[in-house]
Amino acid sequence: MLHVEAAEYLKLKRTFTKKLIWLAPLVTMLLCAGLGVSSLFQSGSYNWWYSMMLPGALTLICAGVLQKDGKKLNYRAILGLPVRPSRFWIGKIGVAVRLLLTSSIVFFAGVTLGGFVFTSTIPFANSAAGSLLLFITFLWQIPLCLFLTERLGMFATLIINLAGYVACGIFSAQSSLWWALPYAIPSRLMCPVIGVLPNGLPVPAGDPLLDKSVILPGIIISVFLFVVLSLLTAWSFRNREVK
Repeated sequence: MLHVEAAEYLKLKRTFTKKLIWLAPLVTMLLCAGLGVSSLFQSGSYNWWYSMMLPGALTLICAGVLQKDGKKLNYRAILGLPVRPSRFWIGKIGVAVRLLLTSSIVFFAGVTLGGFVFTSTIPFANSAAGSLLLFITFLWQIPLCLFLTERLGMFATLIINLAGYVACGIFSAQSSLWWALPYAIPSRLMCPVIGVLPNGLPVPAGDPLLDKSVILPGIIISVFLFVVLSLLTAWSFRNREVK
């Protein structure tokens, strides 16, 4: 399985997809730095990152992972090999997970360094936990984005993804049903971890949203969805035929 993932990763050499893993965090932080309010740099960067920039970047990453095989070749290069198609699909998921992790690390490093240049408003441990939780709670989006991109195209998937995070992050993350809406989980978990509301404002002291008991259920739901969607989409891809 590792050699399949390694082969998929090599396909991305010198592509925009690999540049996107550092370009997306950089653009996010430059936008926040451009606001000119040093005390909002870290909280603003996180807010922009998980509500808009990361969902968009992840969709483009998944589209890039599919592009080499699916655009013109229509998967002829891989479906003719003596390997089950589902293994290639899992390999593509693995590559996207690696890229998401790298981008999360780049963002965390940039926000941490930005705290020294501007004003550090989020403790180091909380920032590290926040970046790790965002990585985990976005994992389930990878198999879904790959599937939707393969079926509907990149632009339709991008619209669905951004609409889901904007709508659920703003309107549902603070409700009692946040756990039932996977798009709302990242925003909800950021409230107690970094102390920032989905609208970018600080969570008031004593607010129930600071309750950290939501973290474990959010992780469990996200990981469960990632595993289930990975298996279902791989199963769907297993009978793919060359056209």
